[in-house]
Amino acid sequence: MKQNKKSHVIIFLILLVMLGSSFTCVSSSMNITPRNEQRGRAINGQILFSPLYGTTTYLLDNTGNINHTWSSSYTPGAATYWLGNGTILRTIRAGFSTEGGAGGGVQKVTWYGTVTWDFRYNTNGDLSHHDIKVLPNGNVIMIAWETKTITQAIAAGRNPSTIPGNSFMPDHIIEVKPTGQSSGDIVWEWHAWDHLIQDYDSLKANYGVVGNHPELIDINFGTFYMSTDDWLHTNSIDYNPQFDQILISVHNFNEIWIIDHSTTTEEAAGHIGGNSGKGGDLLYRWGNPQAYDAGTSSDKKLYGQHDTTWIKPDYPGAGHILIFNNGLNRPGGQYSSIDEISPPVDAYGNYYLEPGPAYEPENLSWRYTANPPTNFYSYYISSAERLKDGDTLICDGAAGKFFEVTPEKITVWQWTNPYPSPGMNDVFKIVYIPPIEPPEPPQNNPPDLQCEGNMNWTSIPPGGTVHGSFQVENIGNPNSTLNWTVDSYPNWGTWSFTPMSGGNLTPEEGAHTVQVYVTAPNKKNTEFQGFIRVVNTDNQSDNCLIPVYLKTPLSQDLYFQQFRIKIFERFPNAFPILRFLLDFN
Repeated sequence: MKQNKKSHVIIFLILLVMLGSSFTCVSSSMNITPRNEQRGRAINGQILFSPLYGTTTYLLDNTGNINHTWSSSYTPGAATYWLGNGTILRTIRAGFSTEGGAGGGVQKVTWYGTVTWDFRYNTNGDLSHHDIKVLPNGNVIMIAWETKTITQAIAAGRNPSTIPGNSFMPDHIIEVKPTGQSSGDIVWEWHAWDHLIQDYDSLKANYGVVGNHPELIDINFGTFYMSTDDWLHTNSIDYNPQFDQILISVHNFNEIWIIDHSTTTEEAAGHIGGNSGKGGDLLYRWGNPQAYDAGTSSDKKLYGQHDTTWIKPDYPGAGHILIFNNGLNRPGGQYSSIDEISPPVDAYGNYYLEPGPAYEPENLSWRYTANPPTNFYSYYISSAERLKDGDTLICDGAAGKFFEVTPEKITVWQWTNPYPSPGMNDVFKIVYIPPIEPPEPPQNNPPDLQCEGNMNWTSIPPGGTVHGSFQVENIGNPNSTLNWTVDSYPNWGTWSFTPMSGGNLTPEEGAHTVQVYVTAPNKKNTEFQGFIRVVNTDNQSDNCLIPVYLKTPLSQDLYFQQFRIKIFERFPNAFPILRFLLDFN
């Protein structure tokens, strides 16, 4: 019966692809509305963005010019951030999950395209996704899934009839300290799984009255988006250094949550400790009181929201929370809004909750909607950011449209993204960068070596041989020469490179292709990952990494997921239809 269902879905996908391939993309004009100079404001910064279906990151100025780009071998997974001095931190879609927002890794990339950090989190059922945030100490916090079996979910009190897939995927947060070019130590963790309550099965240890415990998470709540295994679908993360707290957007609960980051990992798994004294329990939640039995559907405030952030100190609304409220299935019509709330927090980071009712506020501090509201609706992704002058910069992600509005809700600038094509111009999030000068080129030992490529092999029989390639190029000064070699490669499998090194490569010769052959280890159902390291033999600090992934035969369910991915790769014009089946938000 299960196989028949799979077959029917495959046929359905093929039919959709055949329809989708006959569609032509409708061009969306790239329009620029200039700022209103009479307002006396002169913010001439830039906007950083990575289109979801492209492999390039762009730096845009307010005249519509692209000032710089960073190329990649990966589509984003899904956020990109500015670190300063021309360096970006970009999530990458390196995993093979078809869940919306799937990532699997993060890369730190310099102005000149050198990847100085490539960290992967895609092992043993764990997979990073959607969003990241750099902490003041340089560590990076990431949202990630972990995979629980159906048996584990039922043992935790989940109603068996409401588990839609073959597994159950709650979210967790990790803090990673970079330790090398491709390594990092996980120095702190928080797991939603450690803070559950349920009123379904009285025989389980976490049985209780949900309404009496707003600090805990009801394992039987949450509407599954597109009926996937993804329970919470957390899609944004932010950090408050004043209180040492983390803010996340939980899409499938239509809520935002705040947790204490001052805890140890052990305290974060429990209910005591940290500045709050509450361990890893929820300190604050807002948007849908039904989630903790403190209201009805009429009390709901958020509808499939994304990108929830604290407004920065010294900015208008400092300390408030800004939310892109997508408006998915909003009563009275589907439209998006930018909602600003003032949480009930004191000077020490404690959130007040009056016994009985839901968390305040009841009313918003500010809201932006279009006129009429239904003129602005982005059903997924998207972002909003408060600027120093009080304006708000908005990304209508589904339309690829960026615009700036005043506190009076007047649009003073807008631009529509044409990349990688007008019909596939969706953008997960944009980041505003104040006016800066381009970074100075390195004075000592400027980079000459550039590598492009990555190798991903799946469903490879144990002992089978696969082929791939990558490119090596001299990007140094005209007529310069580059001597390079493959310095290291993964210690699994049997490898050969043609060529393995090269000499006197000039920029004028362009890129040289290196052919790679690998004999897979003789192990079944196993994942193998690693990097090929190429170095400039005259300057060991000038090097680059080529990511490698190989997996021996997959299960039947994962074969089906691979088929769906190949459908996307084979028929990219079908995205406007198929992404409703394989949501990438």
